[in-house]
Amino acid sequence: MPVLNRIADYADQMTAWRRHLHQHPELGFDCHGTAAFVAERLREFGVDEIHEGIGQTGIVAIIEGQGPGPTMGLRADMDALPMTEETGLPHASTVPGRMHACGHDGHTTMLLGAAKYLAETRNFAGRVALIFQPAEENGGGGDAMVQDGMMERFGITRVFAMHNNPGQAMGTFQTTPGPIMAAVDTFEIHVAGRGGHGAMPHLTADPVVAAVGVVGAIQTISSRNHHTADDLALSVTQIHTGSADNIVPDTAWICGTVRTFAPHVRDMVRRRMTQICDGHAQAYDVQIRLDYQEGYPATINDPEQTGFAVRVARDVAGDHAVIPDAGREMGAEDFSYMLNARPGCYLFLGQGDGPGVHNPRYDFNDAVAPVGASFLARLVETGQPR
Repeated sequence: MPVLNRIADYADQMTAWRRHLHQHPELGFDCHGTAAFVAERLREFGVDEIHEGIGQTGIVAIIEGQGPGPTMGLRADMDALPMTEETGLPHASTVPGRMHACGHDGHTTMLLGAAKYLAETRNFAGRVALIFQPAEENGGGGDAMVQDGMMERFGITRVFAMHNNPGQAMGTFQTTPGPIMAAVDTFEIHVAGRGGHGAMPHLTADPVVAAVGVVGAIQTISSRNHHTADDLALSVTQIHTGSADNIVPDTAWICGTVRTFAPHVRDMVRRRMTQICDGHAQAYDVQIRLDYQEGYPATINDPEQTGFAVRVARDVAGDHAVIPDAGREMGAEDFSYMLNARPGCYLFLGQGDGPGVHNPRYDFNDAVAPVGASFLARLVETGQPR
């Protein structure tokens, strides 16, 4: 079964919704306007319940099917990025310094399209919970909604989400059972020494030399402290220190990111970074403080629910257009919190060639929205037949 005819009929409406959202991006939990737009559309569709303010500005809408049955959760993220858009498109962001550079405007639109169809047809048993989430990019909105009791309150038994993927053939699906996206941690290393004149370094405790030593030693964690079969990415992304060519500064600051899948690898990285910082503090006669912050956990697909999602994707896009074992990647996603709470699956939907996400020239491909909306709708109809 290809794109559902009814959803194809209002593809132009979906484009209009998406471009409105694109013009009015909001950041983090401050998704008040976006949430109001979503709630207004949901009321027009005639959904049975709209619950606002979950996880601060999240929405859960309920559509009742025909007859008793479980509740399936479908999630879309709503927030944008603090970037200046460079597309030059007529529907470009109207808010300076903010843009939908990751396609969350498209994700929200696809779930709205599925909502409109499901509210009209109700060709399923039980209920569907439509989850519109804020603060995916850097706030943990998924965790906030879970902590608000969303799963228990609405009786959600399994949950699904997807992300657009530039560079993947348009309208195709990719996923994998088990881990699909990494846990993400951040670290800051504060080095405090004793500054002085660059011509008299023997009178200083040089934080620059210590910082350089720490950065070099950190790289050995990946090359010497973990098994090559355990995926690990550890990147130092910033070093800040100094103010002039003839002054040894008092301090230096280092930061970066760590991406892992296995908890034992995550624990090992933190332990080794602590040991490296402590050892270099003694070796260079400086003070070093490590601030290590664990972020989103790994996104882990339930194998059974992934198999189900693959069957539905093939139903919508065809066998040739679905890769069920695409492997995992080192990006991170806070849908992980929902998958920790309930079994489910996260997929990628190809949107064809073009700039990648988090690029100032990126724009969601409106042509794939009916495919995504059809997939979400068919998850419900297939998984909860009446």
